[in-house]
Amino acid sequence: MSGGRRAAAAATALVLGSAVLTACGKSAAGASTPETVTVGVAGNIFDVPLRLADAEGYFTQRGLRVRFVTVTAATGTPALESGSLQFLNSSPTAFLSALARGLPETAIGVDGLGNPLGLVVSKEFARRNGLTAKSPAREVAKALAGSTGGTSSANTKAEAGIFLKSNGVDPGKVEWVSLPSPSADQAALDDGRIDWFITSEPLPLQIQQSGKGVVVADSRTVSQWAGGYAGYGQVVVTRKTYAAQHAATVRKFMAAVREGTAYLYKHVNDPSVVPAAKKALPGVPDAAVRAGVEEVEWPWFADMNVEAWRKTSDFVSELGVLPAGATITTDDWTNEYVR
Repeated sequence: MSGGRRAAAAATALVLGSAVLTACGKSAAGASTPETVTVGVAGNIFDVPLRLADAEGYFTQRGLRVRFVTVTAATGTPALESGSLQFLNSSPTAFLSALARGLPETAIGVDGLGNPLGLVVSKEFARRNGLTAKSPAREVAKALAGSTGGTSSANTKAEAGIFLKSNGVDPGKVEWVSLPSPSADQAALDDGRIDWFITSEPLPLQIQQSGKGVVVADSRTVSQWAGGYAGYGQVVVTRKTYAAQHAATVRKFMAAVREGTAYLYKHVNDPSVVPAAKKALPGVPDAAVRAGVEEVEWPWFADMNVEAWRKTSDFVSELGVLPAGATITTDDWTNEYVR
């Protein structure tokens, strides 16, 4: 072969080799590029399993990239229905309200039991009424009569009402101030517009840690907020059409969530859970993280059952925040994606 032919052959081989390598690189990149899904979260303790699953790589291991979007009780369901979210970490109240409106949603797993709520009063209100973190529930409720309470959702207002009534106080004796979010509740507590509010942890514990308030009731002192009474505390929800069209993605997503809840179930009282949970709650003091995580009953499996949904539905009905006749059937939830 002449020098010219050898050079041409070498050049051709180089080009072909480069093309093959480029094609292989694209193929490998394509195979390894994770699928992105968007999840609505509320910024409370129930976010921990999902954030933990993300921080520990449980989603990545299954080829998923998760984008978290913070939503409120008012914005979560519309965002899911619009398609801007693929999954919503939802309260049962929000989910049952969506079903009552005929929205085609389905619960695909449970990631927390009970209601890890904190009733936090301002430091001044605690001082005036002699309240501490160890005050008996009846004493706390009695002090709230005639006070000003903040509420950022119908759910937490109703749960406050259950607490008051169970301790002999008429919720009608409280002056309620409606606010758009728990952070607005906090601001109102700081500037004295309200005396107290209830919301999910860890915000009440954070306020207590900062010295600006005192948590005087939680799910360990209010039996009606515990899992044995209230049932499910948080469920993962998606649209039925999305689940049908993306079954493999839904299954991978729930497998990662299950791994996150199982970690918490196993390590809830272990010191190792705090640094893991803080990846979900950056900036929250260790003590607040530890106490908040311990208030939740984390499921070992994410599967659901008829009896627990009956208990949950009864509790939400007791809150009085749903339209009359709102129900849930086995067509509205499934364990298909956690098996």
